Amino acid sequence: MSTKDYLEKDYYKVLGVSKTASKDEIKQSYRKLARESHPDANTHDPKAEERFKEISEAYNVLSDDKRRKEYDEARSLFGGAYRPGGGAGPGGFDMGDLFGQGPAGGGASGGERLSDLFGGLFGGRGRGGGTTRSRRGSDIETETTLSFREAAEGVTRSFRLSSDAPCPTCRGTGARAGSAPRMCPRCSGTGHENTNLGGFSLSEPCAECRGRGLVVDDPCTECHGSGRGRSTRTIQTRIPGGVTDGQRIRIKGKGAPGEHGGPPGDLYVVVHVKEHAVFGRSGDNITITVPVTFPEAVLGADVRVPTLNGFPVTVKVPPGTPNGRTLRVRGKGAKRKDGTTGDLLVTIEVTVPTNVSGEAREALEKFRAATTDHDPREGLEARAKGA
Repeated sequence: MSTKDYLEKDYYKVLGVSKTASKDEIKQSYRKLARESHPDANTHDPKAEERFKEISEAYNVLSDDKRRKEYDEARSLFGGAYRPGGGAGPGGFDMGDLFGQGPAGGGASGGERLSDLFGGLFGGRGRGGGTTRSRRGSDIETETTLSFREAAEGVTRSFRLSSDAPCPTCRGTGARAGSAPRMCPRCSGTGHENTNLGGFSLSEPCAECRGRGLVVDDPCTECHGSGRGRSTRTIQTRIPGGVTDGQRIRIKGKGAPGEHGGPPGDLYVVVHVKEHAVFGRSGDNITITVPVTFPEAVLGADVRVPTLNGFPVTVKVPPGTPNGRTLRVRGKGAKRKDGTTGDLLVTIEVTVPTNVSGEAREALEKFRAATTDHDPREGLEARAKGA
């Protein structure tokens, strides 16, 4: 991310959130906008892909605490809080004080350059040097849909990714075969040039080489001198067990390749999880509702309960178990990050037969007569009146 991007792009506006928005608010807004602007859902809108990239770029910055802090600091520094030419003014501050060097223009000749400050903030270059800067590859985002079991236990998935990469014809040089690019004479290969602001200088991409640090006199016919092309590749990666619907997983180093020896970007996978007909999730625990008969609930019983891995377990229902009680089976839940597993939570549902006749009715009548001393509604009306 260049300094210019941090100064010119309002990522809060892109995501439609306030500057004090929480991470959850940012995530919810991103998910909504990403679904609406995804290229696959807007095949007839040529601008959808660009909107989707802008939304993803904004989320990548604002969802990362460190990058969000750097972004906020950069924009507040240029948010009308200083006047070019140095020195504090009404509503401003002395840039020399910021660097601990007294008034601007003191200390080092011409004062400290803003490019030095942003070099520290955003991983760019400081002063001096004439070599071309390496660039980190861009991040890539994709989506995948998992079954309920895959999400709970983990799965290895293949992803077909398309991203920017060095042009295969010129191998990233941008020059036609038999020729080579030369160092940009305007920026001396740094890829940036400084604009004097009266005691300070603002670093921006070089207008002649567009930030590459190189000038191509005889451009490659494939990439027209940019040195970049499109790369399509298939990778396999492990989706860890325990992921939840809507979770965004970062896979380090699997994004677009870097330039001039720079590191690759990261791959972000947004996970969608299908619902299960029987099981549910409560954090790292798997939930299931198991029906039992009235006699089983009253007298107790051993009940077979299915598990997510396909092997049923026997759960002991204690005598006198009421409807809605939850029993716990250890170690039969979803996987956790530390390698352990959650539990299976079994909720008892007492079923009542709709048609009772013959011996069953007689037995129930005897049961009712034998339990007349027990009134489950005793004191209910008094409690309702507040007594």
